[in-house]
Amino acid sequence: MSDVIADLTLVTAAEIADRVSMPAAIRALQDVLRAGFDPEGDLPRTIQDVPHGQLLLMPAAIDGAAGQKFATVAPGNPARGLERIQALYILLDSETLAPTAILDGTALTSLRTPAMSAAVVDLLAGSDAGDLVVFGTGPQAVRHVEALQAVRPLRTVRMIGRDTDRTMAAVRAARLLAPEAQIEAGDVSDVHSADLIVCATTASEPLFPASLVRDDATLVAIGSHEPQKAELDPVLVGRSQVVVESRRVGLSEAGDVIRAIAAGTLHEGDLVTQHDLFTGAVSAASDRPRIVKTCGMGWQDLAVARLAL
Repeated sequence: MSDVIADLTLVTAAEIADRVSMPAAIRALQDVLRAGFDPEGDLPRTIQDVPHGQLLLMPAAIDGAAGQKFATVAPGNPARGLERIQALYILLDSETLAPTAILDGTALTSLRTPAMSAAVVDLLAGSDAGDLVVFGTGPQAVRHVEALQAVRPLRTVRMIGRDTDRTMAAVRAARLLAPEAQIEAGDVSDVHSADLIVCATTASEPLFPASLVRDDATLVAIGSHEPQKAELDPVLVGRSQVVVESRRVGLSEAGDVIRAIAAGTLHEGDLVTQHDLFTGAVSAASDRPRIVKTCGMGWQDLAVARLAL
């Protein structure tokens, strides 16, 4: 009998960083969607509540490839100096479904989430968009600066957080990833001058008033996959073009969408899917804000994981 563990290729976080650039990850996700893949048919993930957090299983099968991510979400981890989301990713042989590689899933998530955001922002934001506001100070907040820099030359970046020391640490990290941009700590008032806004927090309530957002702004909300949490004001969601990964995910996991529908500011039929956008069935709005709301899907991990081998 073969030794399954001995036959596996192990891909560390450092190796993922060396082998897969942010632009390459963005292109891989765009290529899958442009080829006609509809995330509506992605394999559903399971989420189980456990003491101190959640367990997530995220299977996927696209283009003859298959894989599965095992992830944990531990809200108390940042206070311990640990990642809130940790994971392993298992790539499978396309025919035998035997495990062939194990990747650092935490590093993979840190890469594919901002890459997915940027892949969609690239189709929605104006060509001259370049003034970014980021809510959040964790790894996702910082890497979204890197990702958006890959699709739009950033002029200014304002990082907004509740803790001064963490905010300044995020500013320093972001400066390394987007050295041409003028990056500083900011506050909520900076939203009014932003044409790009990223919300990468664990907030349960809206982060800023809808009235601050310009009609030419493109927003990204990635902080939660929980239906009871929302980073965006339902009034803002209702006045915007809202792009979701799929209707199934948007209506079951995206708290920003669910709350807006419950408030009557948004209707289910108003949602635009990534498939709609990338196949040209729907174009980017030009008269109102555009919102990219993602919760994370298995196909995204698989599309990026393949690049690491």
